[in-house]
Amino acid sequence: MKKSYIIIGVVVVVMLAAIGIYAVINSNSQSKKQLEENSTNIEGTTNTENSAKENKDENIQNNQISNESEENNMYSTGKHHAEIVVKNYGTIALELDSDVAPITVENFANLVNEGFYNGLTFHRTIPDFMIQGGSKNGDGTGAPKLSDLKEIAEDQDKEYCIPGEFIANGYNDNILKHETGVISMARASYGNQSADILKKGYNSAGAQFFIMTADNTSLDGTYAAFGKVIEGMDIVNKIKDVKVVYRESELEENAEAPKDSGGNKIASDRPIEPPVIKSITVETFGVDYGIPTTLDVFDY
Repeated sequence: MKKSYIIIGVVVVVMLAAIGIYAVINSNSQSKKQLEENSTNIEGTTNTENSAKENKDENIQNNQISNESEENNMYSTGKHHAEIVVKNYGTIALELDSDVAPITVENFANLVNEGFYNGLTFHRTIPDFMIQGGSKNGDGTGAPKLSDLKEIAEDQDKEYCIPGEFIANGYNDNILKHETGVISMARASYGNQSADILKKGYNSAGAQFFIMTADNTSLDGTYAAFGKVIEGMDIVNKIKDVKVVYRESELEENAEAPKDSGGNKIASDRPIEPPVIKSITVETFGVDYGIPTTLDVFDY
């Protein structure tokens, strides 16, 4: 089953109002794909220290976490330099922060080292909000597999996700704010569902990420920010301004969204010519530190 991830959802309602619009958002009756495309929904995320700790403990018990690289991982602490080279645009330099999101940084770095992102695109752009990339299928769908991290027997290969390292999910060390230039993980949003289902959405990030093009405090504590742009915001801004197929906010009243050749609705904010990620690099000093903590994908 295809899964689409975006920093998007009911929160996007706020953004929709702000920018006139996953995108980061849709109704609770959306399909799984649509919900994942709206991965920036922060609805229903209230946090106390006790509830956060309970969430984290429960995640560890219920999500079959695989701890293959908990020890001696160079990404578990400190700051790390990364560069995203975008074809025909330029280079975006990033500082990744393992002190606040060690699992997230480790996952990103391992995918980078395996060349996962090379040739993928920024498939979603919203001015005054964010640019999103890393979709395996180029349309907001497609979770990474364990084989994208390491060599593995075919019968053992499967899609995976990682724990959401943010306060609402029990990770209180992540205090990064979703300010302009911050990079964060896209994830699924299941809307007004049970607490258990909502928590599954918290732990649904895999490979897709987004870079903020404006401040948005509504995402703080409910999405796993893990670094920031230190050079190349001009490149980010060029990407956010690319022409898109359409924007939902610009449709005339009662007008239908465009459809593809198969009769399926084209998602809002899709670039006509998606910027291509030529390569991403992270400083590793030639050392292989294993794979990150992973969880089983939840089929909703």
